[in-house]
Amino acid sequence: MKITRLQAENFKKLRAIEIIPGDGAVVPIRGKNAQGKTSVLDAIQAALGGRSVMPKKPVRSGEEEGAIRIELDAGAMVIRRTFDAEGGGQIVVESAEGARFPSPQKMLDTLYASVAFDPLAFTREKPEEQYRLLRKLVKLEIDPEALEKLTAAEYAERRDVNRDLKAAQMTLDQMPVHEGVPAEPVDEATLDAKIAEAAEHNAMLERRRANREQFQAAIERNRARAVELREEAARLIEQAEAFEAQAEGDVKKLAEAEVLPEPIDVADVQRALAEVRETNRKVQAARVRRAQVKLVENLRAKADALTAKMDSRTKQIADAFAKAEMPVAGLSFAEGVVLFNGEPFDQASSAEQLRVSTAIGMAGNPKLRVMLVRDGSLLDEEGEKMLAEMAEAHGFQLWVEAVDSSGKVGIVMEDGAIAGAPTPEPIDTGRRRKKSAEDGEPDPAASPLDGQGEEVSSPAASSPAPTPRVAESLFGDD
Repeated sequence: MKITRLQAENFKKLRAIEIIPGDGAVVPIRGKNAQGKTSVLDAIQAALGGRSVMPKKPVRSGEEEGAIRIELDAGAMVIRRTFDAEGGGQIVVESAEGARFPSPQKMLDTLYASVAFDPLAFTREKPEEQYRLLRKLVKLEIDPEALEKLTAAEYAERRDVNRDLKAAQMTLDQMPVHEGVPAEPVDEATLDAKIAEAAEHNAMLERRRANREQFQAAIERNRARAVELREEAARLIEQAEAFEAQAEGDVKKLAEAEVLPEPIDVADVQRALAEVRETNRKVQAARVRRAQVKLVENLRAKADALTAKMDSRTKQIADAFAKAEMPVAGLSFAEGVVLFNGEPFDQASSAEQLRVSTAIGMAGNPKLRVMLVRDGSLLDEEGEKMLAEMAEAHGFQLWVEAVDSSGKVGIVMEDGAIAGAPTPEPIDTGRRRKKSAEDGEPDPAASPLDGQGEEVSSPAASSPAPTPRVAESLFGDD
């Protein structure tokens, strides 16, 4: 199917236009900036794509309502979309026999893919957007986006594991390695008990030595006192002698006392305890190090497992892409970008990019063989020729917008209308007929309204303009 008649009124910058493309493969829409060129292409897109692509303000400034009507294959199918300034609107799709499609937008969605794909715009998109657009056209056995989300999550998990692994490895590397230490700590309690026993014994000896020193001091005091008493008075001699006798007796007792034993030397035991404690410190360090080694091994195994899972998923995606039926030979995907003959698509020549992009849009073999090309002014002569030849070869109709103030080529837009063309007849809408009847001006061609307020009429109800503008073919004069 191709567009054989386009009518639009009060849509964006358009006032009222009617275009009947000729037999050529290219429909050039030319004119200066802000004259309505883009609005012509947008009208086609809005009529077919519906609410999802309809501009927020579709009605021309100062107007209350607008309409777009498209005939496909000389009336084999008629699409009529109306809209108003309040956001309301209707869509009617009829066959040549006047039968209406019960789900018009659902049916149009099956025709919209080729119109939505602009090959020139595709060449100027960023690589990630080209990837997204092409992915929508290619059917895969898997959902690569879902798998890539899993891979991204595992990548983040592996990053965290590797961070922990690095920290654990650094801790392990800083730990000393003690060779030849026993597996279990040595008993310190026995040596501690010996040291405590020796300390108690030595304390007892100190107490006894102090007692004897005190005893000796008492003897000396008694002797001194005896001397004082002798000198004090004779009468105290006896008493002094008694004290002397007592002192002599004490001397004898002291002389007969047992010899004190030698103090216990704890130096060897203390050295042994220090060695045992150092050994036990090394035992504990070795135990901690073994645990750290185990942690490092577990983290490394977890990171390796995640890497293997990610590699497997990456291969799964790559295999799915390899099996996918690409719209153009040589196209492929890799890491979120489009490749052509194994190289990034944006590295191909401009001519090659345009050829491949156009082939992508045509490869789906859609029922509606219409493509819209915006910014056609960016095309050089070679690009224009290539597009025209490809459209001709594949039976496509290209509507190409370009800035051109010469007025010599194509349909020239001027202030929302076609330059030099008479004002076309209004598009037949149920609203307009209803309003005419309310104003007392019945329309002899009017038909009853259906349950949705849409007119029930055949394509013949819309009268063509007396002298519609026929599009010149290709980009230049014939």
